[in-house]
Amino acid sequence: MSNNKKVVLSGIRATGNLHLGNYFGALGKFVRMQDDFDCRFFIADLHALTTHPDPKMLHENVKQILAEYLAAGLDPDKNILYVQSDVPEISEMYLLMNMHAGIGELMRTASFKDKARKALGISHDGNNDEEAVEKEIIGNQSGKSVNAGLLTYPTLMAVDILIHHADFVPVGKDQEQHLELTRRFGRRFNAFYNTEYFHDPVNFNFDGKPVKVPGLDGSGKMGKSEGNCIYLVDDEKTLRKKVMRAVTDAGPTEPGSTPSEPVANLFTLMDLVSEPDTADHFRKAYADCSIRYGDLKKQLAEDILKITLPIRERVLEIRNDDQYLSRVVREGAERARDIAADTLRDVRHIMGIRKI
Repeated sequence: MSNNKKVVLSGIRATGNLHLGNYFGALGKFVRMQDDFDCRFFIADLHALTTHPDPKMLHENVKQILAEYLAAGLDPDKNILYVQSDVPEISEMYLLMNMHAGIGELMRTASFKDKARKALGISHDGNNDEEAVEKEIIGNQSGKSVNAGLLTYPTLMAVDILIHHADFVPVGKDQEQHLELTRRFGRRFNAFYNTEYFHDPVNFNFDGKPVKVPGLDGSGKMGKSEGNCIYLVDDEKTLRKKVMRAVTDAGPTEPGSTPSEPVANLFTLMDLVSEPDTADHFRKAYADCSIRYGDLKKQLAEDILKITLPIRERVLEIRNDDQYLSRVVREGAERARDIAADTLRDVRHIMGIRKI
């Protein structure tokens, strides 16, 4: 890889199969970036530990996501592809960086408050008072607990980025606060030790247009926990059934009416997967009240399958090729460790952790 290329870093948590939202929001963009940037893409198995996954399932998820990375078109000769836990330097630097992260600022992150409430079974009543929220979490008497890994999740994410001195980090809106914390931690480290070692990483939106892929349930974005996904490895029958069951409405009652959110979501999906003329045809049909939702869904399913079936077939080819998958992550880990070891050595030296 050319040293003058900008460094791009991103990872996906090892929590199950990738879906259409992952593809259009991240994976498809990664494939388009790999010729123009110095790309490092990882599978975030350490991040996944915050939800205490079944060990066997965690291992299988790592293999599955790696296979989907490769099947979607990520080339291990053009990118550094690695598993997060295969780079132990990340874990050590995570410990060191936690010495410069404040408990208060970590507790105030939106994702921590939301996930802590969910873990504790605390309902969100619209109270946004930060002090009240912190007391609610700390003073919870349910017998449940929030693990420290969830609290320090932003620190680990910061280390993922800083250890590579990444220039660009493609993140969605829900991760922008974590990226800002990464910049804050890097600046704090520089100021504390009177150095300019870390630079500010910035978000990267391909073509400057962030993509929100809606789910099939009529509202919100596509997500595993919402159960509204089309997975890249769904077989043809399953995918068609999911699309045909997508939420719609009773249909337009007068010409030129605005589509309801569920129908607008289907048009958004069609904009992503279909030819412009196809999407335009169904929008015109909606506008003149002649639309048949069954026809729209059948066309949408056909166009999604054109994208996902080749990926599914490639996944099935390589998913059980343990020798190939092991070689990809072994070589990726070696390259990632070379970079991470240099950063960790510098950080230890700057912090005064030196051999006597």
